[in-house]
Amino acid sequence: MGDELRQFKSEIFQGLANPTRIAIVELLRDGELSAGQLIEKLGIEQANASQHLAVLRAKQIVVKRKVGNQVYYSIRDHALIEILDILRRYFYSQLSTTVSLLREAAREEPKSRTGTQR
Repeated sequence: MGDELRQFKSEIFQGLANPTRIAIVELLRDGELSAGQLIEKLGIEQANASQHLAVLRAKQIVVKRKVGNQVYYSIRDHALIEILDILRRYFYSQLSTTVSLLREAAREEPKSRTGTQR
């Protein structure tokens, strides 16, 4: 079971391995949107959106529903939103650590450089 689970996780991360696809998932956080609404909100071409949506469908991240000539997309499982929220917190944690290190490094700058021209 371990290898199958790792493969599944890998497939999900492959599906999310593009900022536009992550943006699509984040836009779908509050409910389904039509393909046209997604294209408008993202400011991308229809062909580009179609490619990204095809990847997200293939990885079973989003599902589509067709009504007449409109196609609506939604997140297959909102647990994915929790994962993205955790990644956001992880990002801010890493950013905070980096800022702290930069501040510390600035305080420890050798005094001999403070009087020199740059």
